[in-house]
Amino acid sequence: MSKRPEWWLPLLAKVWPITWISARATTWPVIGWFVTKASLPFFSGKNLNITYLPINEEIRGTSTLLPVKIVEELIDRSSHRVIIKKCTCRDARQCKNHPVDLGCTLLGEGTREIDERIARHVSKEEAIAHLHTTIENGLVPMIGRVRIDNVIWGVRDEGKLLTICHCCHCCCTILTSGRYLPQEMAASLVPLKGLRIAIDYDTCNLCTTCIEACPMSAISLHEEKIIHDMSKCIGCGRCITVCPLRAVSAEIDDIEEAMRELTTRIGGLASIE
Repeated sequence: MSKRPEWWLPLLAKVWPITWISARATTWPVIGWFVTKASLPFFSGKNLNITYLPINEEIRGTSTLLPVKIVEELIDRSSHRVIIKKCTCRDARQCKNHPVDLGCTLLGEGTREIDERIARHVSKEEAIAHLHTTIENGLVPMIGRVRIDNVIWGVRDEGKLLTICHCCHCCCTILTSGRYLPQEMAASLVPLKGLRIAIDYDTCNLCTTCIEACPMSAISLHEEKIIHDMSKCIGCGRCITVCPLRAVSAEIDDIEEAMRELTTRIGGLASIE
């Protein structure tokens, strides 16, 4: 088992602002090139491949319960699992909207190496209960391969660690800084297959709330019309949440195919059994 003392979590919260500062720094003249080069090995390709599941929003063409069932299935298949005692993103920002103790769920044989002083080693039933608590609290699951987590939590990089973050839009590093990421990193944020964002132009009053809220700058105002760019979208559902008139919605062609693609993709990068 790796060694991570109790003070490891408070220390992470202290240094965590580096993550969102670094994201912005990639856009700075001169220094941005160096920050990007140093970050790419950890935050692109096979070392980062994640998908947000907007399960607290209505998705036309499906039941919102299905994505929850997929996460439950992953938990049920996992050989071992832990719940980190604190969410580093929320702890770093001293979140006032969501509990700091609703930490990430980690799955796979690699989680056996995580120090009990920073994480709870839990049963499948406890992990599923934690998932439902986070959903009821309005948090959005982000699931996938996050190579830097092996370093943070002291797990050997043997492809046996899958991350499920329970994210809030006010604190999540990616959801607050994603718009600054270079294309090579942004490409690792993969929306559900077949997901589309639809705008009801008869209802929309051009308040631009969705533009300001989008973490990836995927929404813009052009010639008095809201335009959504799916090539930049990560499918987090934030635009749906903030629209005061409910003029923004999500549609998906085949949710079961989307779930199959998700489980196959992440299963090829991180084994949980």
